[in-house]
Amino acid sequence: MNSVLQHDLNNFENILEKTKKQGIDFLNDLENIPTSNKNSIDHSRELNELGLGSLAALEEFNERLAPLMVASSGPRYWGFVTGGSTPASIVGDWLTSVYDQNTQAVKAQGGVSALIEFETINLLLQLLELPKSFLGGFVTGATMSNFTCLGVARQWFGKQSGKDFAKNGISETINIFSATPHSSSIKTLSMLGIGSQNYTPIQTIEGNREGIDIVDLEKNIKNLNGKPFILISSAATVNTADFDDFEAILKLKEIYSFWWHIDAAFGGFAAVSDKYKHFVKGWEGADSITIDCHKWLNVPYESAFYLIKEQHTALQIETFQNSNAPYLGNPLENFNYFNVVPENSRRLRALPVWFSLLAYGKEGFRDIVENNISLALNFGNALIEEESFELLAPIRLNNVCFTLKGDHNQGKVSQFLSELNNTGKVFMTPTVYQNRKGIRASFVNWRTTAEDIRIVIDEMKEVFSKI
Repeated sequence: MNSVLQHDLNNFENILEKTKKQGIDFLNDLENIPTSNKNSIDHSRELNELGLGSLAALEEFNERLAPLMVASSGPRYWGFVTGGSTPASIVGDWLTSVYDQNTQAVKAQGGVSALIEFETINLLLQLLELPKSFLGGFVTGATMSNFTCLGVARQWFGKQSGKDFAKNGISETINIFSATPHSSSIKTLSMLGIGSQNYTPIQTIEGNREGIDIVDLEKNIKNLNGKPFILISSAATVNTADFDDFEAILKLKEIYSFWWHIDAAFGGFAAVSDKYKHFVKGWEGADSITIDCHKWLNVPYESAFYLIKEQHTALQIETFQNSNAPYLGNPLENFNYFNVVPENSRRLRALPVWFSLLAYGKEGFRDIVENNISLALNFGNALIEEESFELLAPIRLNNVCFTLKGDHNQGKVSQFLSELNNTGKVFMTPTVYQNRKGIRASFVNWRTTAEDIRIVIDEMKEVFSKI
């Protein structure tokens, strides 16, 4: 064995203890760590010949690279839709690295950790009150979940005319409808060879809405004259957390032939609350659903899962099977994840979720969701009380879309947000909504409190007074 490796092996416990202490120190001080910074490094470092060993590498990391880290898992990181990491999820994530499984099979001499993934998906179906007619698995994020679901939808579309797109390529235009798709869905259309511009935009409901106008949707369906199509719908749009009318879509599905996909990356967790589950009523009728875990489930990145109706399993295997590797066995006889998802190499992403679900249960996640929504409403009310800000849209769930008050301040929005983020007290992301520059704050972190809102409002007032 290499001498440096041997030394690390002999010193393993000490190495992990020092690493654990550093992690605990970071997490204990998370509220004071900046949410943004301007630090940089000279990244032209040359690789040393002999190696430093783990502890020396840790020292260099602390000196050069640790200053790049921000409190993205902290209570005032409101950019994008970014959750934190609960204690239980960190336990699961650490053990995922320790056990280092390539999670694939449920029946194999070489490992059956996929059984843990099966169980975790079953627990998630219970949390979200979805039927067991869905099968699922874990991927890196919403982009790959959308890719998995829409890849199977692409195969379904081809089969409607007796074609195998997975084997022979796309040979005809695929009809796709959507009103306010997330950018990851559009990216997926590009990745699947469909084309990021090759979808038909459906009108949105009048009155500051981003949800599908069902009348316009049905008009476009009728124009197809019976041809199949794929519908990409939203459970919480990224700007205003608006939902499509799933009950109305479910009624259309009784009449017309289409694949119904729901991007529910964060909005799907409305299902855990009696107050908000009406938003997803009817979503059990979908063919596929995308949901992130590193958002509202508050587990470490990268973690998301797909749900696809069991009746489509054959299509899923046709789409993703390793068809030129006979040593992998018959995919129809022995379930293996590398025949139903894009990746052949898969870490045990289910484990942090499994720990989280068992540790906190339905009530724990109901509390997180309802608390975050309450905080979003409180933040919105605080903005309304200030003369300098205005809401761009109603607060429907956990996202607050707002801007500087008055058209005369539109030119200052970017400067304001840049200077606000530079304080390191909060991080929010820019947006454009109904042709107006805006700012979006998303509440999904389990650590966020009313005190954080007070801190942020004070910072916003201070920054605005200077511009």
